[in-house]
Amino acid sequence: MSTSQRRFCLVLIKPSHYDDDGYVIQWIRSAIPSNSLACLYGLALECAQQKVLGETTELEIHAIDETNTRIRPSRIASLIDQAGSGMVMLVGVQSNQFPRALDLARQLREREIQVAIGGFHVSGTIAMLSERDPYVRRAEEIGVSLFAGEAEGRLDEVLRDAATQQLKPLYNFMNDLPNLEGAPMPFLPSDKILKTAGANTSLDAGRGCPYQCSFCTIINVQGRKSRYRSADDCEKIVRANVAQGIHRFFITDDNFARNKNWEAILDRMIHLREAEGLQFNFIIQVDTLCHRLPNFIEKCARAGVKRVFIGLENINPDSLLGAKKQQNKITEYRKMLLAWKTAKVLTYCGYILGFPNDTRESIIHDIRVIQKELPVDLLEFFYLTPLPGSEDHRNLLQRGTWMDADINKYDLNHAVTTHAQMSIEEWQRTYRAAWETYYTDEHIQTVLKRATATGVSPGKALFLIVWFKGCIGIEGIHPLEGGFLRLKFRRDRRPELPREFPFTFYPKLAAELLTKQISWAHLYLRLYRMYSRLKKDPRRFEYTDLAITPVTDDELETREMFQTAEARGYVVKIRRVEKMRSGAAA
Repeated sequence: MSTSQRRFCLVLIKPSHYDDDGYVIQWIRSAIPSNSLACLYGLALECAQQKVLGETTELEIHAIDETNTRIRPSRIASLIDQAGSGMVMLVGVQSNQFPRALDLARQLREREIQVAIGGFHVSGTIAMLSERDPYVRRAEEIGVSLFAGEAEGRLDEVLRDAATQQLKPLYNFMNDLPNLEGAPMPFLPSDKILKTAGANTSLDAGRGCPYQCSFCTIINVQGRKSRYRSADDCEKIVRANVAQGIHRFFITDDNFARNKNWEAILDRMIHLREAEGLQFNFIIQVDTLCHRLPNFIEKCARAGVKRVFIGLENINPDSLLGAKKQQNKITEYRKMLLAWKTAKVLTYCGYILGFPNDTRESIIHDIRVIQKELPVDLLEFFYLTPLPGSEDHRNLLQRGTWMDADINKYDLNHAVTTHAQMSIEEWQRTYRAAWETYYTDEHIQTVLKRATATGVSPGKALFLIVWFKGCIGIEGIHPLEGGFLRLKFRRDRRPELPREFPFTFYPKLAAELLTKQISWAHLYLRLYRMYSRLKKDPRRFEYTDLAITPVTDDELETREMFQTAEARGYVVKIRRVEKMRSGAAA
């Protein structure tokens, strides 16, 4: 390097958030890869290649995911000081992660490090609220620069401003969302990806959503108009990762079935797998009407989709209507789930607890109906949460309805507002009861039997069931925030909580780790014995039950799912619409 060469150190951090005891949620191996971190790293690589800071300045890039890597602000500051200049970007920060991001930013600002924060909380609150969110205002007060919108085509501006110590207080691109086709690909080095369970990486084949769900922030952050990467873009992402030994991908599109390029992308992936012999697979997210797209599910299976997440949300049509999720049609649920079964793809569905008419009794009843009548593999539960950036949050705020002021709890795993039918305590008990009701030993055995009979991998189903059941029951953390072997550091506690004494903290931590590992081992061995017995059953492939039988014409009259007053009213309405359509067609 010549003596005139300068360095600019860019540190990209995806923060975690605090658990109920105030410690950072962190693992040896975390669960979900951060696509925001991958996108920013890819954009930064392009900026480095294009020499956006000048021919004599080297852009040095570091990417850190706090869910699997400890953050020491003093060391981050030293990296930047040694380079001579630089900045820290806290990226993809969701509402529940904002308090942690703010604590990191405060420590860095005390060391005079330039800091910017972007992500769903900043973008969502700026898009939906007339006044600054209190947490965002605190960031402004300590000199943190805010970034609202998406960084494609904009990162170079921020870096140039930082290089001259002239960061703007706010970069607001919410009204100018970029085109994704041909944009730099999301990418992380393999050593970062290997810190996730299963070595999964991510890509967004599209952003935005045309629907209007009132609890959703995506439509207000990424927009109602969808934007897409091309098949060429996706091939480039897959090839780059396979070349570094990474073969598992999570496509983060909120609804891949509504990506206008879905068929071209799947066809390209099929070609790579079947013609070129590349080995890779995908997890995707789709809606409940994806089976209506000709060849969609069949091509997903050929392209390497092994797991699919479906926003089932509820089986009460009134609750779905109230949340503006009219695209979910309960009469289509079985057809859709059976189509995925036929394709031998494992399904896991999101289910929201706390719609206005929900009671403990109705929730438990509906879960038991799902167990009996819908061929769902895994079901994960969420509190109906007024996420900042959503229509629900704005409406409750305008009405003056109580919402918990601590946004660290806005992780869909805590009750943060009142409910019309249940007290907070009853809602919390019902939430725990929902997990316990679905994941009984009896139903776990049923799920494994269905998987075996339909060709879905029962071993993978078992692994995920252990993961889900253990995260909730042993770790007290939602499965989406779970991981392998929890890490806790005495000094990494929320500043407003007292730091524990070493002779208290370390013995307690050792006992907790030992107890939890024994519980994990016991859970796995108990369920594995169940799985082993099933594998030895010579008639295991003959198993059938009400959920995996083919759809029949009389289901609307005979299935329990359609016998509630709300469901019967919905069925009458659907039949009326179908009759009108058939009359118009005639």
